[in-house]
Amino acid sequence: MHHPYGPATGQGGPAARLPLTASGTRRIAIVSASVGAGHDGAATELARRLTAAGYGVDRHDFLDLLPARAGSVIRGTYHRMLTLAPGSYQHLYANTEECGRPGALVGALLRCTEGRVLRALAPGTCAVVSTYPGASQVLGRMRLNGRLAVPALTYLTDFSVHPLWIAPGIDGHLAAHDVPAGQARALGAADVAVTGPVVDPRFTPGGPAEREAARRRFGLPDEDKVALLVAGSWGVGSVEEAATEIRDSGAAVPVVVCGRNDALVQRLRRLGIEHAHGWVADMPDLMRAADVLVQNAGGLTSLEAFASGLPVASYRCIPGHGQTNAAALEQAGLAAWIRRPDELGPVLRALMSGPLGRRQRHLGLSLSTAGPGPAAAIAAASGRPAGTARPDRATPAAYMTRRRLGLAAAALAVTVTLAIGIPVADAYSDAPVHLATHQVQGGR
Repeated sequence: MHHPYGPATGQGGPAARLPLTASGTRRIAIVSASVGAGHDGAATELARRLTAAGYGVDRHDFLDLLPARAGSVIRGTYHRMLTLAPGSYQHLYANTEECGRPGALVGALLRCTEGRVLRALAPGTCAVVSTYPGASQVLGRMRLNGRLAVPALTYLTDFSVHPLWIAPGIDGHLAAHDVPAGQARALGAADVAVTGPVVDPRFTPGGPAEREAARRRFGLPDEDKVALLVAGSWGVGSVEEAATEIRDSGAAVPVVVCGRNDALVQRLRRLGIEHAHGWVADMPDLMRAADVLVQNAGGLTSLEAFASGLPVASYRCIPGHGQTNAAALEQAGLAAWIRRPDELGPVLRALMSGPLGRRQRHLGLSLSTAGPGPAAAIAAASGRPAGTARPDRATPAAYMTRRRLGLAAAALAVTVTLAIGIPVADAYSDAPVHLATHQVQGGR
């Protein structure tokens, strides 16, 4: 294993250095993925902080770097798994968790992506940061084989760490809390550091006047307790059940954010859920209006709630990472995991008005001081001696072989998408589900 943050000299030999930009600016590349919004959200805040520190920052969507438009197929497949066949996603998550590595065809697809990643790096790039497991797998392999000679770091966006997050060759892993850091170390991650979360600075606790103004803005009752129910940018999971159960518990008025899922908004309103929203541009203000956050995936919105001083409950969690994140957040003492409907009302009341909620608020607000901040750690790594990338010298025959493997992997992904997209066509939308991939421009 190469020295942390030092130049890699794998089987390909030392990598050639690329010059700095004309202005002498040192650049950092951030590779995310537009699946949901958590990976992109972390990348956006990292980019803001690094830019403020004087770095040039280049953003790349890993799915766009995959060959043969496989990224669009993968995005659509993942979306359909969560919305139409969550059991299949649980099966896939468990299988990859057990083996700890990509399958043969996915591995071939990732290898075909290396040259595209190299060509995307600008002159002056002094570090590459991944906020997505697939990107980490590619970057780690490139570090080991000598094609990438700048430090490659992974920022762990989840509170639970799936083995695919840990790629051999990655120089350092940055975690928001001791719990994911410990999981990463147990999986063999190199140079794990607890740096704290990356959250937009607009997420802060509000006083009584801000709370009152926020409630007026969103048309919420002045005196009632409010439970903010979120379901990610895609509006996935058992949202209708959770919303009606919160209402029927009498503990709080449910306010539901459905992301881009407009059909879900309409279904909730037909169920009598008065406060159902699609995309909300001002989530900081809506959090100031709420008394508790109820979530089902344990992603970026949970971190935003912690920064806002809002207690958090995990309920009716989506399969895979939703459930493992709930367990990790519970272990950290940051969120209560409500496993049964009859626990819902009592736990929400304890979070909104009892010592459980006060303890959670304290732990959540202190999370931002858990470390030096990931941007500082990335900046420190980028200052180590490093080159950048050596040219892609694949022969035409080797290039065509890699391309054929990539196309085969993409074809498999298409097959899976079609197999998942055909059944239960009305489970997600009031209109028939089109088999074309669902494009999402970002979100929470």
